[in-house]
Amino acid sequence: MPQTRVLPLADITVIDIATLLAGPFAAALLGDYGAEVIKIEHPSGDPLRRFGHAYEDVPLLWKVANRNKKSVVLDLKDPAGREHFLRLAARADVVIENFRPGTLERWGIGPEVLEQVNPRLVLTRVTGFGQDGPYASRPGFGTLAEAMSGLAAMSGDRDGPPLLPPFPLADAFTGVQAAYATMIALHDRGRTGRGQVADVAITESMIGALGAQLPVFDKLGIKPERVGNLSHSNAPRNVYRCADDRWVAVSAPAQSVAERVMRLVGRPDLTEEPWFSSGAGRVAHRDVVDDAVSRWIGARVRDQVISEFEAVEAAVAPIYEVDDVLKDPHFQAREVVVDVPDDELGSVLMQNVPFRLSATPGSVRWAGPRLGEHTDEVLGSLGPEPAETDKGREP
Repeated sequence: MPQTRVLPLADITVIDIATLLAGPFAAALLGDYGAEVIKIEHPSGDPLRRFGHAYEDVPLLWKVANRNKKSVVLDLKDPAGREHFLRLAARADVVIENFRPGTLERWGIGPEVLEQVNPRLVLTRVTGFGQDGPYASRPGFGTLAEAMSGLAAMSGDRDGPPLLPPFPLADAFTGVQAAYATMIALHDRGRTGRGQVADVAITESMIGALGAQLPVFDKLGIKPERVGNLSHSNAPRNVYRCADDRWVAVSAPAQSVAERVMRLVGRPDLTEEPWFSSGAGRVAHRDVVDDAVSRWIGARVRDQVISEFEAVEAAVAPIYEVDDVLKDPHFQAREVVVDVPDDELGSVLMQNVPFRLSATPGSVRWAGPRLGEHTDEVLGSLGPEPAETDKGREP
């Protein structure tokens, strides 16, 4: 989609001093919609540059997580690096960081210093456990949050171990939360004229994402059990193997949908059972419900299964692998994947912006930059350092 208007965050400058994923992902989301994002890295580079797959020594996750950013090399522990950072912060709108609580304060660039330099600055702090509390000083990564939130305990097969997601789920979700918190703080600044600190904890982001597990335990004493791909609240809901060894996912959260599925698979009699009228009842009898669906699907190839489900308006989806995502005509029509030009890779495929605005749609303008690629450009825009200006004045 051609860009016809100025992007909505084009007047916002973000300094990203975070590392790895949660904080940098928040900054990338802001960059997608036009914010100038200045990625400050230690001279050794963000650890994400050495994480995951690489093509000819070019890190691929880096290209996605740090798209639409400018890379500037500064050592924030060094007095000169500190001064450059504070000069940038003085004219910025947002700083995003994810060091352990107290780290910025030790470096002399904590919230009180930043407020003196720029009272309008929003400081978004992303950590594992938040800025205070008994665990505040612990190192915190997404995996720990997935474990401590209850997510791992409720994930996996009934007789298997707790299951962690195979991708950085907690980091990505927290990045969305951190971007949201940043935008709320910026909106408030529009009314008050002052910035504030946004304290975003990865553990709390994940606990907040897990639905009703807390009130269910509070009022009923029930802990979520591991049920594989089944559901605690409705049936049928599972993944099913088709006759051609391909897979589909089926979900019937509403009774009307569940009824359509049962009629389709040849078991309309189940819809007449008293227990079928509620999600809890269907869950209590999900073995018979699931068996009926599994047998019907297992006797048909995937294309036929999807066609017949769609004909009766029952919810079904193929289980895709990554190459299937690229070939899907709907995703192609929506431009869910974009091919981004890149100096190091020629071009690189990545996911497009996560939502669409009708008047000011975001865009992926460039992939993650080389280490320090924009240092001269960004620091040069600050003009002469104060000491140099003083030297040029007449006594």
